[in-house]
Amino acid sequence: MSMVKITIDGKQYEVKPGKNLLETCLSLGIDIPHFCFHPALGSVGACRLCAVKKFRDKDDTRGRIVMSCMEPVTEGLIVSVEDSEARAFRTSVLESLMTNHPHDCPVCDEGGECHLQDMTVMTGHNYRRFDFPKRTYNNQDLGPFISHEMNRCIQCYRCVRFYRDYAGGRDLNVYASRNHVYFGRYEDGTLENEFSGNLVEVCPTGVFTDKTLKNHFTRKWDLSNAPSVCVHCSLGCNTIASERYGSLRRIMSRYNGAVNGYFLCDRGRFGYEFVNDEKRIKTVQIRLHKNDIKVEQVENSQFSSTFDKLFSKDKFIYGIGSPRASVESNFALMSLVGKENFFHGISQKEYSLTKTISEYLLQSGIRTPSLKQVEKADAILVLGEDLINTAPMIALALRQAVRNISYNEASEKGIPVWNDAPVRELAQDKKNPLFIATLFSDSLDEIAEEFFRSSPKEIAKLGFAVAKVLDDKAPDVKIENSYLTRIAGEIAHSLKNASHPLIISGISYGDESIVHAALNIATALRSAGSNVMLNMVLPESNSMGLSLLPGKPLENALVSVEDKEIDTLIILENDLYRRISEDSVNTLFKKSRQILVLDHLVNKTTQKADLLLPAATFAGSEGTLVNNEGRAQRYYKAIDIKDQLKESWRWIDEFIKIRNESQTVRWNRLDDIVESLSDELAVFSKLKKYTPDADFRMLNAKISRQTIRYSGRTAMNANIAVSEPELSQDRDSPLTFSMEGQQENPPSSLVPFYWTPGWNSVQAMYNYLDEPDGSMKGGDPGIRLIEPVEGAKNSYFSPGSLDVETKEDKWIIVPVYQIFGSDELSSVSSSVMQRIDEPFVIMNQADADIISAADGEYSQLEILQNKLKVKIKIDNSIVAGFAGLSANLPGMPFVNMPCKGKFHKL
Repeated sequence: MSMVKITIDGKQYEVKPGKNLLETCLSLGIDIPHFCFHPALGSVGACRLCAVKKFRDKDDTRGRIVMSCMEPVTEGLIVSVEDSEARAFRTSVLESLMTNHPHDCPVCDEGGECHLQDMTVMTGHNYRRFDFPKRTYNNQDLGPFISHEMNRCIQCYRCVRFYRDYAGGRDLNVYASRNHVYFGRYEDGTLENEFSGNLVEVCPTGVFTDKTLKNHFTRKWDLSNAPSVCVHCSLGCNTIASERYGSLRRIMSRYNGAVNGYFLCDRGRFGYEFVNDEKRIKTVQIRLHKNDIKVEQVENSQFSSTFDKLFSKDKFIYGIGSPRASVESNFALMSLVGKENFFHGISQKEYSLTKTISEYLLQSGIRTPSLKQVEKADAILVLGEDLINTAPMIALALRQAVRNISYNEASEKGIPVWNDAPVRELAQDKKNPLFIATLFSDSLDEIAEEFFRSSPKEIAKLGFAVAKVLDDKAPDVKIENSYLTRIAGEIAHSLKNASHPLIISGISYGDESIVHAALNIATALRSAGSNVMLNMVLPESNSMGLSLLPGKPLENALVSVEDKEIDTLIILENDLYRRISEDSVNTLFKKSRQILVLDHLVNKTTQKADLLLPAATFAGSEGTLVNNEGRAQRYYKAIDIKDQLKESWRWIDEFIKIRNESQTVRWNRLDDIVESLSDELAVFSKLKKYTPDADFRMLNAKISRQTIRYSGRTAMNANIAVSEPELSQDRDSPLTFSMEGQQENPPSSLVPFYWTPGWNSVQAMYNYLDEPDGSMKGGDPGIRLIEPVEGAKNSYFSPGSLDVETKEDKWIIVPVYQIFGSDELSSVSSSVMQRIDEPFVIMNQADADIISAADGEYSQLEILQNKLKVKIKIDNSIVAGFAGLSANLPGMPFVNMPCKGKFHKL
């Protein structure tokens, strides 16, 4: 791409063409006030604040006022940001916006990180001349996540543009009468969209603020922050975790141009409160006698002798890992017990499906796309995955992907893609082809070209049929449904003719044939020379990382102990009762003389522990998670853990020292265990290179977690000592628990907060990017462990039997995951708990009539020795003979679905 030369205030710059002037100036570090522009939303020219003066040529001395967000960058463009008329124009716009804005900055939740405050200072407006009554509004209750203060609104329209145009929400809108403009719902009620929390960061004022932060409010400048990674699904969105007084106060989005960009889903943003749960395990607890009902808290000196007994060389030890624990902690446990005695802590079904996916990706020539690359897809098939609930940010990316056709048409007609209104007007309802094959309807149906509702086996048949159409060498499958044949042909045609076709699937239905069908489609497309992308959704934050480690499924531990007992069973951050049946877990425990559990939340497994050790959460530890893309990302501690709390790998390191007295190498810090991991397992070899080690310094200083305005450091501990305590040391990272240190331009993986002079709001991130909506300076965080293999030849999976046996009085029960409730950790968060539904079953009206149940009534479901009281929800999109059971909601037993079930009237 050839650069163009433009002149700004007499200085010449070489810049990229195709951008608007505002984003170009922001890329160059030139501050221009603005409100309505957001890099992800494009330009609409609504607020009129970004005015600059444009000159016809070098001889033009008068010029004219233009809006920089609507001005394309072209060769020879001459503008002035500092022109007196342009500055006066911007000041007058800001003053007019402030006529109805309240004078409540000291009590506003947004105060100190407010874009409006920044722009007010930037325009030079400092005195209010408006002495008349202000326009006021009533606020709305928008649910447990978002607070609403409409009087602070400046009518920039960012909120509705994000909520409706970008995220697909429908219950937030703008309502107007005369000079009254109102942004809210038609009536009080919880915002229904899964991305509503982004309004907190999208809104430039304090209209929409984080309601969970109100419970423990802290100003931005008093927070201690750390770069982190979301732990609530497999996508690995980047976050900023913020702490004060030892409690986690909030989660904000951390920009990653390759992953989540500017946004988070509501589960990722508000699910953090489990860290502050009153029932958190914070002390070592020992069951003094095997038959004791309770475990007792003990001091450090009391449990050291217990360790010696549990981990002596003669003890037979099993270790059970976890897909929600870090790679380092799982590796440490594997190193302690040996590969032959290490189990992944997941069911046989989940283990085999995850292994199938990871091994395929490691050996194939097919790329797993980042979320940003998902947005570039121009033909998409979703095969058997309820993305809204299992991978919400992929669903958000698909909403952007289907608009690629509008960008292409706009470019052909000379309309810049950033000019949002004409691009949307030109496209009308045109969309790139998106095909969805799932068990029941969801909100993505509205953007799909066609959707296919059927059973898991029929969905798999569709996938195998698509592969066969694409490549005649693919295995054949018997199809008697003409509609299925037709839609398979349409899907294959769209995928084959696309420049960037994308297949999305996953394991949430627990059906091997769906996974095999998705992989076959990817193989067939690659065989046809297509630049295909394959995105496979996994259940948890480190499911992929765990699958890359040697190990066995959980059920194998039961088989191994049929004729012998385990001396010590170690369970790492895992509630086994969520993985396999209760009887199976109880059998394993009965075969174990001593049960040691490392975890941070109370659950059924921790209640069975003979020795319970407090493990730090993600907010109090450092480690690596590998997302479904195969991208390894480091998270850092925001909370300085104290007393008996430790990272899981540190506990295990102590056990290794006891068991191997001759061991000369100790893991004194995280870098040591990462080095051991990289040396032992080649797939993790890149980890040593991708992130700065603990000795990294900038100008001989660590990077500060706190802003230079951090206050109260001495007063915070005045109840303990009047003198300032010694600062806590973080030996595992280049970050410091202090305001002293380097604050400017740290490496992208170490950015703990966004702040530069004049920019206190989240918009300060402009200064950390190479360009708006681009990449972080120095490259986006994370490193891909899985890359396409050159010259790889993939074999096809056989369809096997795809017949479904049904009985008149029994239904096939399939899992229905929920964004709020199915994830173990976020379900403990108080705000998320308010959004969790009670156990339910969805079925069509005809099936409900058979069991004489109406919508909203309760029935008893008999399934795999369990009897569950469930609420009936009528959904005619699900096929007859099938019922969807809410999966993994709090209090529900483990059910190995799909399976057969029977209903009884209560």
